[in-house]
Amino acid sequence: MPELSSVDILLRLGLAALLTGAIGAERELRERAAGLRTYMVVGVGSALFTLVSAYAWSDFIQSGEARIDPTRIAAQIVTGVGFLGAGAILRQGLSVRGLTTAAGLWSAAAIGMAAAAGFWVAAVATTAIVMVALAPLRTLEGHLVRFGGDLGTLEVHLVHEGTIGPVIDLLGRLGVTIQSIEFEPTGEGRWVRVEVELPSKEKPPDLLRQVAELPPVEGAKWSG
Repeated sequence: MPELSSVDILLRLGLAALLTGAIGAERELRERAAGLRTYMVVGVGSALFTLVSAYAWSDFIQSGEARIDPTRIAAQIVTGVGFLGAGAILRQGLSVRGLTTAAGLWSAAAIGMAAAAGFWVAAVATTAIVMVALAPLRTLEGHLVRFGGDLGTLEVHLVHEGTIGPVIDLLGRLGVTIQSIEFEPTGEGRWVRVEVELPSKEKPPDLLRQVAELPPVEGAKWSG
C-alpha cells in the first residue's frame, strides 16, 4: 500500500477545503443556511475519511495483521452525507426548500473524497461545474420558468368562515402550479396569498376573473 507524506496529506486536505469552501462562499453570498463553514467542514471531513480509509492502515497491512477494503469507508461517507442532506430539506406548506443545499452538500463530500484520493483534476472540474450550476444556471432557470408561464402571487380575500378549497380546485383544473400558501387573518374574513406558476395558455386577468366569481371570494388581486 502506498504511503503519503505529511506534505501530501496537507495538500489534499487543503485542496478539499479550498474547493468546497469556494462553493460554500457562493452559498454564503446568497444567505443560505448552509454556507462557507458547513461546506468546508463537509468537504474536509469527507477528505479525512477517505485518507484514513485508504492510507492509515499501512502498518497493519505490512505486518500482516489486517486486510482492509479502502472503499468501505468511502461508501459510508455517501450514506452519511445523504442523511445530512435530508435534514436540510424542509417542507413549507406546498413548497419544498433545501433541495439545492442537500445536493450541494452531497457534491461537496464527493469533491472532498476526490481531492483526498488524488483525483485533483476531477475535483477541480466538479467544483467548476457546481459553481456554474449554482450561479449562472440559476439565472437561466428563471428565464426558462418564465418562458413556460407567469410566476406571481395570487392574493384572495375570503368571506368570514370561507375556505380556500374552491380556489385550490379551480387552480387544479386550470393546470396552475401552486408553490406555497400563506394565510393572514383580518377583522372580517382573511387574506390568502398563493404563490403560483401559470401555464402558458393562462393569463393573470383571466385567472382573477374566474377566482373572483367563486362564492367564498370577496376580492382577488395579482402581483407578478
